[in-house]
Amino acid sequence: MLLAVDAGNTDTVFGIWQNEEWTHIFRIRSLPDEPPYFYESKLRLHFLEANLVIGDVKTTVLSSVVPPLTPILRTMLTHLFGQSLVVVGPDVYPDLKVEIDHPHEIGSDLVANAVAAYTKYARNAVVVDFGTALTFTTVSFDGRILGVAIAPGLKTAVKALFSNTAQLPEVPLKLPESAIGKNTTHAIQAGILLGYESLVRGMITRIRRELDGDCIALATGGLSSIIDTLHGEFVEVNRSLTLDGLRMIGERVGRDS
Repeated sequence: MLLAVDAGNTDTVFGIWQNEEWTHIFRIRSLPDEPPYFYESKLRLHFLEANLVIGDVKTTVLSSVVPPLTPILRTMLTHLFGQSLVVVGPDVYPDLKVEIDHPHEIGSDLVANAVAAYTKYARNAVVVDFGTALTFTTVSFDGRILGVAIAPGLKTAVKALFSNTAQLPEVPLKLPESAIGKNTTHAIQAGILLGYESLVRGMITRIRRELDGDCIALATGGLSSIIDTLHGEFVEVNRSLTLDGLRMIGERVGRDS
């Protein structure tokens, strides 16, 4: 059994891989001020409710983009599962070269996305991750992470609009039928969701053009299914793609150790 842990700015996602599938996926809020025991108690409860045995976990893989949370999760995971912990960074997976100016600045979740895309397809690919941030990670057919583009995520954009304008309400993320809003909620949905639809299409088109038209696109992240009109752009829409990449890294490191 393998446990993949993806610590993001909003939630920390835990995935259990066994029998060639993700049998359990659960989330805990990412709270850097809480001690390791806070996460350990919640994880133990999840294991108990899912009838999972802690001792069955043979490999644990951690990705964290929240620096204050990283040592907390590392301590907790090592205490629960021993020394089989793989902490993902740009140099942990030897099959991919990171060709950016400061490799250690790239998010470990984006490294996992690139690993998954490269391992599955071995083609020029851009992974669009719809999370707290909207990210575009481009990997080449020969195993090079070429670079990343970052924009505010959908919920981040809505929250910023809601927080900084006195008369605009927070609205549900539901794709409207028209770009011409007939009320305040509709207007915000049109501006944010249809605006993001154009943003994503435009970025994919531009990245493809920079790679001479040879580039597939994949989507992941908790909000990847909201703008369903984009799904034709992607060869795969997979909310578990980051976990897949973490699993692949854990399995590769395990073979090499």
